[in-house]
Amino acid sequence: MSGFRAFKAKVPIEWSQSLYITLVRGLPGTRKLHRRTLEAMGLRRCHRTVLHSNNSSIRGMINQVKRMVVVETEEMYNARKEAEANHKALRPPLVVSHSSPAGGALSLSSR
Repeated sequence: MSGFRAFKAKVPIEWSQSLYITLVRGLPGTRKLHRRTLEAMGLRRCHRTVLHSNNSSIRGMINQVKRMVVVETEEMYNARKEAEANHKALRPPLVVSHSSPAGGALSLSSR
């Protein structure tokens, strides 16, 4: 599954007070206008997330580079971070018993 589908917003962003914006596409090969817009939002590297208040200027910037970024609400961001933390959580060690078969040592038969 691509990062684009994993983070895609399901809720209209107009309802949220703050927006978490993540850069999911690389900068090389993009238009200079798009690179300057991303730098103005504070996104300089791929897979970095910034927090901005939800206003019309930020939504206009997002609309300009919408193919390169993913927008999340605060609830969605917290749920994703919690799921990542649960995935990385320590698990109990797996114990494997390497006991010999019931007959003792293995015997090789000759032909």
